[in-house]
Formats: sequence, C-alpha cells, structure tokens
Amino acid sequence: MPDIKSMTMKLNGGQPPVKTPDAPAARGSSGQATPELRDGASSVPRADPLKSAQQQLMQLRLSNNETALARVADIIQQKGGGHELLLELRGRALAVSTGPDSAGLSAGDLIKVMRAGNELRLLGKLAPGPDASIARALAQRLPWQQNLQAGLGQLLQSLTSGLKPALQPGQPPAGNATQPLPALAQQQLQNLLASLPRSDALAPGVGKTDGIAQQVRQWLTESGVFAESRLLHSSPAQGSPTDLKLALARVAGALLAAQGQGPEHFNRLTPLASHDLVQSPLQFPNTTGPSSTSTAEPLSVAQALRLLAGMLNRITVNQLHSQVLTARAGAEPGTPTNTLLIELPWLTPHQEPRTAQLRLEQYERDEESAKATGHATVSEWRLALSMDLDEAGPLHFDVSFRYPSVSAQVWAEKQSTLRQVHEELPLLRQSLTDLGLEVKGLDCRRGSPQRTQTRLEHRLVDTKA
Repeated sequence: MPDIKSMTMKLNGGQPPVKTPDAPAARGSSGQATPELRDGASSVPRADPLKSAQQQLMQLRLSNNETALARVADIIQQKGGGHELLLELRGRALAVSTGPDSAGLSAGDLIKVMRAGNELRLLGKLAPGPDASIARALAQRLPWQQNLQAGLGQLLQSLTSGLKPALQPGQPPAGNATQPLPALAQQQLQNLLASLPRSDALAPGVGKTDGIAQQVRQWLTESGVFAESRLLHSSPAQGSPTDLKLALARVAGALLAAQGQGPEHFNRLTPLASHDLVQSPLQFPNTTGPSSTSTAEPLSVAQALRLLAGMLNRITVNQLHSQVLTARAGAEPGTPTNTLLIELPWLTPHQEPRTAQLRLEQYERDEESAKATGHATVSEWRLALSMDLDEAGPLHFDVSFRYPSVSAQVWAEKQSTLRQVHEELPLLRQSLTDLGLEVKGLDCRRGSPQRTQTRLEHRLVDTKA
C-alpha cells in the first residue's frame, strides 16, 4: 500500500447537500461516451447529509476503530479552498470534508479508512491491482461491440449481393448500385466460412466416436480468443489461417487494400455496435441477440469495415473479460481460479450463421477440505453453454464436473423442447456412464438460469493489500 499523507476526514452531517457537477463520461478512442463501470448499477445511493455524522456512520454499520475500503468517486473544490470528497462506502455515497489538502487523492482511487469516533481517518491508498489496466482496456471497447451472429450474417450476404462502391469526394450517390466483393476479400471470407463448425457435423451419439473430442477442441482453439497466443508460437506469414479473429482481420485488410488504404486507416474507423451488447455489455452468456442475421440493404465498403471492427472488438472484449475474471481469482471465497469466455459461431444446414456461448470456470478444492476428506486436491470444472436454435428455441446447459462425477442441468424456454429433453435424459445418462463417469444428477427445467453479472469497479484492486 503506497504511503500517503494521513488525514482525518469530517463527515458533512447536519448541512445541506452539496450539489455535485455531473462528471463527464469517459470516452473511447472514437470520442464517444463510454458507460461507467460500477457495481452493476448506474448510480450509488447517497447518504442523507442532513443526518448527523454519527447517524450516517451507524447507517453504514461502521463501528468505532473498524476499517473499511472506500472508493473516491469525486473530488469537489469548495470556494474557501477546502475539498469535499464523495466516497463510495459499502454501497452508499458519503460526503466528507478534508480541508485545504486532498492528500494527493484523485477520482477512482481506492482508499482504506478507519472510523475514529464520528470521523473517518485515512489509512492509505491501495495500489492498482493486476487487472486495473486490463479493465481500462475493456472499458474502452465495451460500447463498440458487434454481435458476431448478426455480423457474420451481413458478411455472408455480401458474398451474393456485393457491396456499395466507395464514393469519391464530390461524387453523387449511385442509388442501389453494388459491386462484387474484391477477389481477395471474397476468398478470405469464403475461407473463414469454410472453417466454421456445421450443425450436421455433430449428430446424436457422435461424441463417442474417435476424433470428435479433438475436433471440438480445435473449434474452441480457433474461436479467436487465443489469437495472440497462437501468433507467439507461429510466424506472421503462417498466422493461424483458420483462427476467427485473424480471419476477420484478413477480410478487413483485403477490403482496405482494394481501396488503396493501409492498415493504419482501420484504427481510425468508428466500429458498428449492436444495441443488445450496449444495453448489457458484460452479461455472459447472453442469447438475447437479434434473431435476424441479414439485412435487405447491402453494406457499403465503409460499413463493412466498421462492421468488422465491431466484431473484432467483440472478440477482444471476451478476451479481456476473461482476463479480468481470472485476475480477481481468490479475492473472494468461492470465486473460480480461471475463467474463459468463448463465442463460437457455427453454420446451420442452410448456411446461416448462429452463435454458441461458452463460459468455462475452474474451481480448486481448498486444502482444508482436501485434508478432511483424505482426497488430493482436484479441480472442479463448470461449463455454461447457451444457444438459440431455430426450432428448439433458447437452450442453456450447466454442467459441473469433478472427476469422476458429473452433473448437468438443462434449461429450455419452449414447452415442446422441455418434453423432448426429458425424453433424451436417460440416453444422456447412459452415454455418460459408458464413458466411466458417475452421474450425480440430471435435470431439465423450464425457463433460463439466473446469471451473476460481472462487476468491475470495486474489484479493480487487491482488497487484501
């Protein structure tokens, strides 16, 4: 914990509330507003300033000499030269006066405070945790995500409908005229589609056949989440040709080259964003995306590039989101030690793109539990899989595995699908038993599971520092 000047902070009790100016929203690289990342809420309730300092501290359930972690939400300079800090403490906003010295604090800092009578004493400022820079990069991309399913649908449509030509300065619009995709971009897009999984490749019972496990592993490896890691182990010329993220980047590069533009122009584009991902940017899995994956209006070259930029941002968000969740491992009991978020596009028999969302978590058994049971520490793996099928509707699978036992719960939103899943459960149980696994439980329910949303703000530092 960095050394900062010790300070006693007086609560602004018994005084009228101080009007705080609206803080400007953070902005991404394109200059548009980035949503605040709080604990899953847009605002924090503010303690009643008309109450006495003692009443406010009692309301926060902070006893004398007890320490707590607070976040500096805002610093307001008063006319007399003093400073008021707006602290977020235990889910509430608390206004405190610091006098002429703000102790070198700035908005966003996390501090350790102790109650001393009816005042707060500043003990120190916490150093940024390992995921702070990751979270900042994540925040910059959150508003600019494009739904992969919808994006692939529009790109697939461009193979047949073509693109609107780029307009030169002073050139009038050409109506509905389109031109074919540039040859290199068309080839790169066809290569991308050829690498996607197909639903008819996973017929019932195929999981027991040789090689299918390796095939699924390859699909996951090529989902784009491991793109940079794969590049470290291969030359740029090889470049993992079937990796989704790299394949999308190649399509963008081919479109830029056809316009006589270099890669640096791509970074100046404002990515297209999907409304559902702006509304709930950190909910994963989330199968509430658009059911339609195509549009009757052909894309222009600029729109196709912006669409690709948004899709690349979506994959990057999944990468950064996974790193944030993994970096906070051990901060709280019961949190996973590793988390991996993957969106895996696939094609229907009619060549229509769909997306499966996977959340894979690893939990380590604590040493005390291992000693008590006499068993070695064995990881527990939990898999959440969500997809929206044309006829079956939304399906959610929650699987828990700790060798040799496995349990699974299936959620279906359509009654007809629920009946069908119930009929197939005995076959699933037998298939798992044939693999040498002990089936602890299988169940199917109507509706969808409750998911815990990611909360970034108060966990951007190591609270055990």
